[in-house]
Amino acid sequence: METTARAPMSGRKAQAARNDTLIREAARAVFTADPDAPISAVAEQAGVGISALYRRYKSKEDLLQKLADEGMDRYLAQVEAALADERDAWEAFAGFMRRCLDIGAGSLTMRLAGSFEVTEEMSRKGREIHLATTRLLERAKEAGALRPEIEVGDVSVILEHLHGIRIGDDERMNRLQHRYLALILDALRLTDAEKLPGPAPTWQELRGRYDD
Repeated sequence: METTARAPMSGRKAQAARNDTLIREAARAVFTADPDAPISAVAEQAGVGISALYRRYKSKEDLLQKLADEGMDRYLAQVEAALADERDAWEAFAGFMRRCLDIGAGSLTMRLAGSFEVTEEMSRKGREIHLATTRLLERAKEAGALRPEIEVGDVSVILEHLHGIRIGDDERMNRLQHRYLALILDALRLTDAEKLPGPAPTWQELRGRYDD
């Protein structure tokens, strides 16, 4: 009796979870291509009814906040994994950059900056990300594997530009993104190269792009 009563609820929850995954994946694709797209375009891309979308997200801004927050969590997980990697410092950093590219870290930053309100929790995570990434960079520098003037802002901008490559289908695009990441990684490792012009973007500059 009890099991029979729970089964329908379990099915509904599973369907809701599937819908939520479809909605978030669709939203990342839709808003990366067109930040001004209506929320109905997300429902259409996800193959769900608009009512199903609104049951999960009360507005487009709410959905954008959730996407940004989720992206920060995914990025932070990659930084922490790299810091826990006890192998060669350069390999840990390079692997981190490749994984960030594959998970889409930074792909929405340029496209969506300023289109939603940054919550206090997101600001807190941003500071945590900045500190963790700084630790990763310092470790690579101490090992003599990374140009000394590279800062967190450089990593952010590099990932954004790599995700801006939109050529061919998804497979071709990914290969090209990794092609140019390989070139950039070679440049980042030139510790005796001529000093770069100007400083890296500061935390305040990066954060300021989200202010309306």
